[in-house]
Amino acid sequence: MLVAVISDTHGISKRKELLDKIKGGIRKADILIHLGDYISDIPYIAEDFNGKVYGVKGNGDFKGEYPREQVIEILDKKLLICHGDQYGVGYNLNNLYYKAKELGVDGALFGHTHIPLIENYDNILFFNPGSASLPRGLSKKSIGFLEIKENEDIISYNVNL
Repeated sequence: MLVAVISDTHGISKRKELLDKIKGGIRKADILIHLGDYISDIPYIAEDFNGKVYGVKGNGDFKGEYPREQVIEILDKKLLICHGDQYGVGYNLNNLYYKAKELGVDGALFGHTHIPLIENYDNILFFNPGSASLPRGLSKKSIGFLEIKENEDIISYNVNL
């Protein structure tokens, strides 16, 4: 199962060239997850996407049907998806780690920092795809992917746009 993970798109629907790159990048995915900040971009990003779509609100999202966080199951893996601001991910991952442990998840997916991160700690994957439109630091515009198979570790990677 291939999962495309995006975050912090910040109005990408108005930038056709970048939107087309994202659409091309997620085309082969089975599932799309948007981790907030401009979840209103989801209909544009997922316009030609045929898989399941999940989303959560970020600190810049005030309307819409999506929750602030949720736990989803993909095959035999449980994932916490959230924007991350509510756990202070801009400072460290401590609060997110404790929430992930409490929930018994295999992975915690988050955005907010606009900086890609892949970290495995205590058998939990902490994954940030970075920002698809407004990268920070030395990072580039990026989207992330998870490869999930039954009874195997999650394979995770980021792709620069």
